[in-house]
Amino acid sequence: MPLLARLRPDFWSSEPDAGPKKALFNYRRIWRLAIGLLAAVALAPLMVMTFIDYNVTRHSLKSENLLRIARTTSNTRRTLTYFLDERKNALEFIAQQERIEDLRNPQRLAAILDGLKNSFGGFVDIGLIDGHGRQVDYIGPFELLGRDYSGQDWFKKTLEKGAYTSGVFRGYRDVPHLIVAVRHPASARGREYVLRATLDTERFNSILSSLDLAGGGDVFVVNAQGELQTPSRWHGRVLTRVGLDIPRPSTSTRVLEDISDNGREVAVGYAYITDSPFILMVVKQVAEFMKPWETIRIELLWLLAASIVLVLLVIVGVATYMVDKIYVADQTRASMLHHMEHANRMASIGRLAAGVAHEINNPLAIINEKAGLIKDQFTFKDQYSRDERLMSDVECIISSVERCGAITKRLLSFARHIDVKIERIRFKDLAEEVVGFLHKEAEYRSIRIDMDIPDDLPEFESDRGKLQQILLNLVNNAFQAMSDGGRLSISVRARGGGCLELNVADDGCGIPESDMERIFEPFFSTKKAHGGTGLGLSITYGLVRELGGSMSVESRVGKGTAFSIRLPLRAQIREAGQDEDSACG
Repeated sequence: MPLLARLRPDFWSSEPDAGPKKALFNYRRIWRLAIGLLAAVALAPLMVMTFIDYNVTRHSLKSENLLRIARTTSNTRRTLTYFLDERKNALEFIAQQERIEDLRNPQRLAAILDGLKNSFGGFVDIGLIDGHGRQVDYIGPFELLGRDYSGQDWFKKTLEKGAYTSGVFRGYRDVPHLIVAVRHPASARGREYVLRATLDTERFNSILSSLDLAGGGDVFVVNAQGELQTPSRWHGRVLTRVGLDIPRPSTSTRVLEDISDNGREVAVGYAYITDSPFILMVVKQVAEFMKPWETIRIELLWLLAASIVLVLLVIVGVATYMVDKIYVADQTRASMLHHMEHANRMASIGRLAAGVAHEINNPLAIINEKAGLIKDQFTFKDQYSRDERLMSDVECIISSVERCGAITKRLLSFARHIDVKIERIRFKDLAEEVVGFLHKEAEYRSIRIDMDIPDDLPEFESDRGKLQQILLNLVNNAFQAMSDGGRLSISVRARGGGCLELNVADDGCGIPESDMERIFEPFFSTKKAHGGTGLGLSITYGLVRELGGSMSVESRVGKGTAFSIRLPLRAQIREAGQDEDSACG
């Protein structure tokens, strides 16, 4: 038997009978509803909790990474601010301590530059510019003495504010650089002086390049126009425009999400560096720092899938078990009710048969007595005794009366065996008695009945009435399956283990393989259109089980059907519906 057939529950092949209450017996529908309801109740909270955990975990991981970006941005901003303020303050200190005359002395200015390089580092050159923008003194690697800066924006802002830190620009030297400039405190109106120093951009850039950004992030400084002030891993060299929107000014560090020029989602931490045109930006790809989430998500989805499969298996198993038990209980109840109804009906038929037989026996006895008297009278008179036709008619009357008497005896015998009674039985006599009821129908339909029952078959103890019903139902069922001119075979053999085997075979239409598992179910019939009730085989199967026997069937469509019944030689009557192993299973 295939594994699928073994796993298929008993109710799966059942079909609800027609009627207003058929939905109550549609077990497959009940099974599906039970699974659907249990699955909804069990899986809905599981999926909701998984969805909540999914979003909470993702939000927590993302928030943690955004917080790291904000922390890195804040720390780097402080480092850059300290770098710029330290050099600007150093330049302001020199301006306060040194007189204009000393600063115009090249030897003194060179000594100051050496001191700045040794003490702070990051200084490239230094120069003194008068109020007209002309550089009157200069120490450094470039030929910038006498250069006119009056048109430079940084020069104007330095005179206006007193101190100024520029962005990165090329200027006269055509090399990206940045400057720090302060107005000399001894300047008078019309005689202002500006002390200007160029800072090493490599030293400035090294602060950012030393950062270790996990996940391949990028950190750089831009100005308000979006031009790079430091090299960028993603956007290129200094003074190149970045492909990101410049965030709005803020006094604190902020993190926002944006789309880069290559279409990727990025998280941007930015901070405006105080008293400078610089905007620090720390950029990370969301996909990169969310990679750990991919592993967590896969594990979470696997856990959800495994939980769903486990819950569904349990639900299907429980629903199948419950519905199968309901189905078996309904079938047992229906079988018992049908058996009781059949028993009551048979008892009524038995009482009716006994009454009819008793009432018929009286006139039959009178007819038999009078017919015998007429025969005796005819015998003593020569004129009648020689009339063969007259004597033949008298003999026909007497034989018909005897035949009617035999029929009434069978009816009385059938009536007596309605109640359960264990007695010794010769199976051949019982089979001839049952077949006698159907002899006329067999003759009318030209059905041949072959009985193979040995004379030396041992007698056995059982219930005659139940055996009569079993054999009568099987023969009737065979008659309905056969067309006129069919053949019915009844054979009995003694088997080992104290059992008799009864075989009833016909050459009728046969039973389809799809119906073989259901033929013993109550009300299942393939002949309902022709008046079948579907109770014959069900009742027969129940009676065989009550007598401690077993019943099997073999059938081929168009070839015929053979029922095989094994009965113990000593029957042990069981209550209907009692489930025990058959003595002759």
